[in-house]
Amino acid sequence: MTNCLMSLDHISKSFLGVKVLKDVSFNVNHHEVHALMGENGAGKSTLMKILMGIHTADSGTISMNGSEIINRNPKEAMFNGIVMIHQELNPVLDMQVFENIYLGRELKTKIGLVDKRAMKQESKKLLDNLSIDIPVNAYMRDLSVAQCQLIEIIKAISVNAKIVIMDEPTSAVTDREVAVLFEQIKKLKESGVSIIYISHKLVEIFKICDRVTVLRDGTFVGTEEVSNVTGEELIKMMVGRDIKDVFPKADVQIGDTLLEIKNFTLKQKFHNVNFSLRRGEILGITGLVGAGRSELVETIFGIHKKTEGEIFIRGKLVQIRKPADAIRNKIALITEDRKRSGLNLSGTVYENISMVALRRFINKGIINKKHEKQSAEEYIKILDVKTSGSSMLVKYLSGGNQQKVVLAKWLLTESDIIIFDEPTRGIDIGTKRDIYLLIGEFVKQGKSVIVISSEMPEVMGLSDRIIVMSAGYVTGELLRNEFSQANIMKLAIKLVKE
Repeated sequence: MTNCLMSLDHISKSFLGVKVLKDVSFNVNHHEVHALMGENGAGKSTLMKILMGIHTADSGTISMNGSEIINRNPKEAMFNGIVMIHQELNPVLDMQVFENIYLGRELKTKIGLVDKRAMKQESKKLLDNLSIDIPVNAYMRDLSVAQCQLIEIIKAISVNAKIVIMDEPTSAVTDREVAVLFEQIKKLKESGVSIIYISHKLVEIFKICDRVTVLRDGTFVGTEEVSNVTGEELIKMMVGRDIKDVFPKADVQIGDTLLEIKNFTLKQKFHNVNFSLRRGEILGITGLVGAGRSELVETIFGIHKKTEGEIFIRGKLVQIRKPADAIRNKIALITEDRKRSGLNLSGTVYENISMVALRRFINKGIINKKHEKQSAEEYIKILDVKTSGSSMLVKYLSGGNQQKVVLAKWLLTESDIIIFDEPTRGIDIGTKRDIYLLIGEFVKQGKSVIVISSEMPEVMGLSDRIIVMSAGYVTGELLRNEFSQANIMKLAIKLVKE
């Protein structure tokens, strides 16, 4: 244990009598990237919030270099050399880069005024040391998500952090930006900083991490050297059972054409898109971030007004000018950002499930609450939503269970065409498989599914056909026997001349 930098020992924590951490111990070594894994609700976030001083443990201790410390708030944690880069970044958008780096601890002149010149100089040194090419005068609103993450890393270095916690840092960035982030993690490690890396993506764990610790249901399962464990073993540690077939493919008879998209265009977003979708079929749409995938399905759903093009359902031309038209034509869209556009976080679980199909529960202008709750509770049971009850506020559910609530909402509409935009982003492996099984059930019932995914194993594992987009154009279509990462990438980077 002489190499141990930080340890959490015998940590327990309860909320409202429910034990969320049970005698958990976790340690990080010097010069280490240490993965922390587990399903949603396993206790990862609570453990890190205790380390950061956001929550207080009911029992247990925190030590740095063998000496016990007490973090009563994030400022004390930062003083002790621990900082956290949260999944949902909150930069001050109307401030410049150097102002964000020194926010709340501004450098001062001898007479007590804010020394912007010194802050710019120090910020430039920090950026140069990590070869990060971002101007210190740039405004945060003009930066990409990945660049904002790099500024958070610079913040951590500027306070001489010994441990940086990264929570799902690649959930909203491109493959190219992931490579840049990994390069910075490598540089941090070489400079003596240790990283606690929280992610559901196994490929990342094996690429950059030295050790991995797994939690399950608030308990410590084990810590392993990454080089000594397989992906299947990690999955079993997380879910408590073998999951041999991560992408279960339903054996379904493909039927007649249900949906046709002809000459679809949204100016400056996508151009002349044509495709069809048959009953019982799962159509994958993939491509690099910015290819126009989300904009395409949002336009089909009526969120954006198309520039030109036609939609046919069962061979009949339909007009979809707004989401209500799509819903009436039995089309459902499960959006990429469930918190911003899929859920009412201040509402209850049953209110969220019933919101799209609310007309079903209205009689003479009055909502039949009993019927509304009963219908919602049926889907809570079908989808195994982990909740204390249908009246629980949806914001208190884990990410995976929030996604199940979004699914339940659209199941209640009895849609025939279901579009999933990044259906498993930020969701643990066990819940991912539950959603994959559910997609299989949809197509067995004769429904049709479109899946947009940036994760190639996911889109290849689920789809019967894949169409690939690049810079707003469809660059190719692949049948299942043609699926490979190489074939998809070749089409994803293909340039199309108008």
